[in-house]
Amino acid sequence: MDVISPGDPRYDEARALFNAMIDKRPAVIAGCATPEDVADALDLARREGYEVAVRAGGHSVAGMSTNDGGLVVDVRPMKHVEVDPTTRQARVGAGVTWGEFDRAAQEHGLATTGGRVSTTGVAGFTLGGGSGWLERSHGLACDNLVSVDLVTADGRQVTASEDENPELFWGLHGGGGNFGVATSFVFRLHPVGPIVTAGLLLWPGEAATDVARLYRDVAGTAPDELGSGLVFITGPPEEFVPPHLQGQTLVAVVGMWDGDIDDGADAMAPLRALAPEVDLVGPMPYTDFQCLIDDPPGMRNYWSAEYHDEFPDAALDVFVKYGFERQSPLAQQILFPWGGAVARVPEDATPMTKRSARWITHPFAVWEDPADTDRNVEWARAFRRDIARYTNGGVYLNFVGDEGQDRVRAAYGDEKYGRLATLKREWDPGNVFRGNHNVRPA
Repeated sequence: MDVISPGDPRYDEARALFNAMIDKRPAVIAGCATPEDVADALDLARREGYEVAVRAGGHSVAGMSTNDGGLVVDVRPMKHVEVDPTTRQARVGAGVTWGEFDRAAQEHGLATTGGRVSTTGVAGFTLGGGSGWLERSHGLACDNLVSVDLVTADGRQVTASEDENPELFWGLHGGGGNFGVATSFVFRLHPVGPIVTAGLLLWPGEAATDVARLYRDVAGTAPDELGSGLVFITGPPEEFVPPHLQGQTLVAVVGMWDGDIDDGADAMAPLRALAPEVDLVGPMPYTDFQCLIDDPPGMRNYWSAEYHDEFPDAALDVFVKYGFERQSPLAQQILFPWGGAVARVPEDATPMTKRSARWITHPFAVWEDPADTDRNVEWARAFRRDIARYTNGGVYLNFVGDEGQDRVRAAYGDEKYGRLATLKREWDPGNVFRGNHNVRPA
């Protein structure tokens, strides 16, 4: 165990998170390379009375992977990836990022549903469910789990799978880090790439309503192989953006076809018929597409999300309105289609509820100046208020920050929340692992 405390020259770098709004100072950052290190760190926390947080990729927008004055179990040293192309499975250490996992699996032309941002940690992403570009064809990341190894609050090393601790395994399919410190995962892999049809289409803001309505109709009925998103952005000062679009509100479609390259071109044809000013869709390496919307660390972030069973024109009008009202050129307004393999998982097979939702809205506020915090946060909250009449009450917790216990319950529903609380009582009765979207012990 590598112990880093205030005064260590590595401390500030070790405690920094993706979201610059989070500036907490733990008493101890325990770098853990093995399950034994994790057990030692938890033992230290018990002896000293430290609150515990668990940190992998550090992308929790609410900063749940750190604390003030407590101990952070930092699993980033667990960097192993072992791919078996014969069984199409991979064993992945809890400190691995999706970019690292994707590159290892793509050496064999394989992948599983991973984060849309390559620097996201495999661990937190998967335990929270795991929504990504491949979800409509292969399900969420958690749907592809074969097993999870973890260290419990009392230091035991256990494995959860369909055959071993199956109820715990159920809880790890979206129940978050409530039951222990995950140290490794085994995933099912699927043939993907290495070259896919994917990329970005851009239109000026005045085309937003026409693009949004066509996108809804195309994406809502598309084959499962099409993973996509509708995004409002500000035209960046990049060479691929014409000068007259730079600094302007743009509407974009990001898409990837998980299948034959020529079929992918056919799937994007209806959107291309609206004559995007920028068309960057074509054959590209899957690993490059997985990095396409990476954003830099060090910015201030506030995100939220809602589920929708339908998305009528009136809901689209609200979505578009807030796309134009973003309070920062770095902010995005995002619409993702669900369905496909996500919806085919039986409702009781995972803790996540309302998996039959057809759409997710995702106001994604990003800004630099602390003085702009209030108006950016209010933009996201105001969108939630105005879109509320078109929501179904569910939420995907990886897309939101700390929005209170009611939202945690909404992600699971009362019955499955109760089942998780009973599971929590069995595996973490003292609620040691509460630095998360917390399920309280029954």
